[in-house]
Amino acid sequence: MEKDFSKQKEAFAELLDIMYTLREKCPWDHKQTLESLRTLTVEEVYELGDAIVKGDMQEVKKELGDLIMHIAFYALIGEERGEFDITGVLEEICEKLRYRHPHIYGEVKVENADDVTRNWEQLKLKEKGRHHKVLEGVPDALPALVKAYRIQDKVRGVGFDWHQKEDVWLKVREELGELEVEVAKADQEHMEEEFGDFLFAMINAGRLYGINPEDALEKANRKFIRRFSYVEEQANAAGKKLNDMTLEEMDVYWNEAKRQEAVRN
Repeated sequence: MEKDFSKQKEAFAELLDIMYTLREKCPWDHKQTLESLRTLTVEEVYELGDAIVKGDMQEVKKELGDLIMHIAFYALIGEERGEFDITGVLEEICEKLRYRHPHIYGEVKVENADDVTRNWEQLKLKEKGRHHKVLEGVPDALPALVKAYRIQDKVRGVGFDWHQKEDVWLKVREELGELEVEVAKADQEHMEEEFGDFLFAMINAGRLYGINPEDALEKANRKFIRRFSYVEEQANAAGKKLNDMTLEEMDVYWNEAKRQEAVRN
């Protein structure tokens, strides 16, 4: 039984109609360019990510709307410039999805999600031509943590990966040892280099064990903020200032926060 998309089509058409109207009549919308929208779009993506981490589905819904609006806006500007329009954008992504899922729209057989990923990367290389380099598709502007994960995932797609995931811990320990050597020397430049290598190895370990390092670090950030906020609240309730407290005194409240979280979980 085919799904009826008539309501979705109607809603998307309404969005396009609104965007055309705003572009024509609103001074702010009229002056926007691809370049001026870029930073706003990046901000919207981060807001969506924040909502996902918080598990706030209403906020996820809102931020998805903002992103779809941006996509429609970019396509409208592309149409004005005679470069492309929303129809072309949608047709091209549909064509790409069908091509890169030959196990659905073709005769290719796959056993699991890893097979799908490998096929995806191989097809991307084929599209780019034989002289295309594997890592050319990793944007330079990505945050370093995300970029490291994407680099490792890209090379995995062409078979450059550990035979056994457990072996990655040997690399982690090796990089930690090299970092400790440079720390002992107090060589700032080499300390930074080895610290980067250690982080890269840890990100690799996370990838191999199905842990997204960006998500994991953000959860750690939020946990720290939550616990430190408790320390501040308790200090204020006791009429104390953090600057006047010893580390040991603050640790008492910190450990209370940890115990309370353990009980709730």
